[in-house]
Amino acid sequence: MKIDWLFPRQILIATTIIWVLGGYPLISKAENSTIIAVIFGMILSIINVLLGFLAIQYSIGKSTATFFKFVIGGMGLRLLIFAVVLVVMIKIYSIPSLALISSLGIFYMVFLVLEVLYIQKKVEIKQQN
Repeated sequence: MKIDWLFPRQILIATTIIWVLGGYPLISKAENSTIIAVIFGMILSIINVLLGFLAIQYSIGKSTATFFKFVIGGMGLRLLIFAVVLVVMIKIYSIPSLALISSLGIFYMVFLVLEVLYIQKKVEIKQQN
């Protein structure tokens, strides 16, 4: 399996831009627990999108059924796992839920847009071949 590094680079660039825009206000005004919650949300989003990327990379040359099984099924499985992780982080470790969910949501939305654009590009390339 040949890995296309364009998408992970886009994730790195997007993460850097978000931190450049929001890092100073967060670090200068927020409590340490809030900063930790934001970082955990970012990390969870990065793990989620990279797992999605690996599912796309694996299934892009396969049949449509395999593609949907890995991409859509994998998305459902990832969401269930991350829901459990969020509950554990909030209930057991008392991570501030607003900061965690907000961070997760912001990074997730940005990464989801990049992931959809990446899938669209890959599908178009596959159809041209």
